[in-house]
Amino acid sequence: MPADVHARFRQQLGDDVLFICATDEHGTPAELGAIEAGQDVRAFCDAQHAGQADIYRRFGLSFDHFGRTSTPHNHALTQHFYRRLDAAGLIEARTTRQVFSPADRRFLPDRYVLGTCPHCADGSARGDQCDHCGALLDPPELIDPHSALSGDRALEIRESRHLFLCQSQLVDRIGAWIDDRTGWPPFVVSTAKSWLNADLRDRCITRDLDWGIAVPREGFDGKVFYVWFDAPIGYIAATQEWAAAAPGRDWREWWWQADEVSYIQFLGKDNIPFHTVSFPATLLGSGEPWKTADVIKGFHWLNYEGGKFSTSRKRGIFTDAALEELPADLWRWWLIANAPESADTDFSVSRFVADVNKDLADIFGNLVNRIVSFAHRAFDGRIPDGGVPGDAERRLAHDLEQRIAALHRHHTALEFRAAAATTRAIWDVANAYLQHAAPWTAIKSDPDRAAVITRVGINLVALSATLAWSIVPALSARVLGALSRDEAVPRWPNGPPLPLLDRGAGTPVASFGPLVEKISPEKADHLTARFGA
Repeated sequence: MPADVHARFRQQLGDDVLFICATDEHGTPAELGAIEAGQDVRAFCDAQHAGQADIYRRFGLSFDHFGRTSTPHNHALTQHFYRRLDAAGLIEARTTRQVFSPADRRFLPDRYVLGTCPHCADGSARGDQCDHCGALLDPPELIDPHSALSGDRALEIRESRHLFLCQSQLVDRIGAWIDDRTGWPPFVVSTAKSWLNADLRDRCITRDLDWGIAVPREGFDGKVFYVWFDAPIGYIAATQEWAAAAPGRDWREWWWQADEVSYIQFLGKDNIPFHTVSFPATLLGSGEPWKTADVIKGFHWLNYEGGKFSTSRKRGIFTDAALEELPADLWRWWLIANAPESADTDFSVSRFVADVNKDLADIFGNLVNRIVSFAHRAFDGRIPDGGVPGDAERRLAHDLEQRIAALHRHHTALEFRAAAATTRAIWDVANAYLQHAAPWTAIKSDPDRAAVITRVGINLVALSATLAWSIVPALSARVLGALSRDEAVPRWPNGPPLPLLDRGAGTPVASFGPLVEKISPEKADHLTARFGA
């Protein structure tokens, strides 16, 4: 969602934007999900991709392409990177000791092994990572390990042959690359450098699995590439698919010697090591002129009612259920206004309800409804002509000019909470102007003054919706449509605000009911009952 907000903002500026995402379909989560669903893994991934694409569409996520890591493009490109790294002497075959389950009659990949974390003693750690403390693990490190498939605790350690990416040979190059980046959140830089400074280990990039991208090397039949080797490559493969879908598109403009491209990644903090070290190792180690990320915008975790969201434990509010209950923009607003940028953020139903009711219903919704309804009562549902803006409007325009500049800075700097706060402050300024100018009072003695205030007020609404469009696109589009402004992408305001506030005389203004219905106490109780921790 933060990526969508930024992509929309860049579109408003008139930038050429490519917004790419994909379902990450290989690895043990897909296999375990398929087993739980009683489906073939490909059929399971087909259904998941379709379902997620639909959910993201309904959340207003404006991907230019929503791909899949299981496509032929990603298979071919992953194998290409392997060959380049192998030719550069950065791939080694090694014999490893791996967990084998006699009950399951197979080697268990990292995530098929569950147990207690040796670092923090959390009992739900997986063989690759502890979600509780973030430590990266190997399955033999777990305390009381057992199979995620059968629960088998009679696990054995057996030898298996695998391929390793020699990241240790690239420490200096990756370190220099990180030092050359700017605009990264401090905790992203510190996380990346902690990996480099802690004797960076070579990374095993193959697994004993059936589902995945085959390893094109003699003696490695029946093995596939590790999901964290092929998944980031999927960004490039998805761009190739996007380009192939329409004539005139060239994926190389974005990825190959793409010096004019500003490339930003958005991700959660548990993925930071892979995107700041492992994926750059793949790109840099290939010896080819691939575009690497300029900015990696990492986020801390969104927690749920004092604990963690958990897919496996069905704990939290999930996207499909959220859309069953309330419109997407209500969720979008709260999540961006409370984005976990500098620390974890805790979601609670009560906090969500209070914030949405105040910000969207009382501030933004009230701004829209009071002036639109007045225009219908006093000026036949049109932006009125007459009168000339005065000192109050000049002061308002000066204030707005500074706030719009600040909002632009926050969006550019990827400061999402600050962007939402500044957007809210602009709504407050607009409300305060209408409250003080009071066109409903001025109409009694000075119709021209009332016309000026109403005209400015309606344009204030349009400006407020335009500036909020990246965060709440559906609400903003509804407002702008009612004001006969139907641009698919409302352009960011340029130049002095005063002319923008004094235009459109004679334009019809459509009437509509409340822009945002308040979440009632009864609805809040229902949400608590359905989603409460």
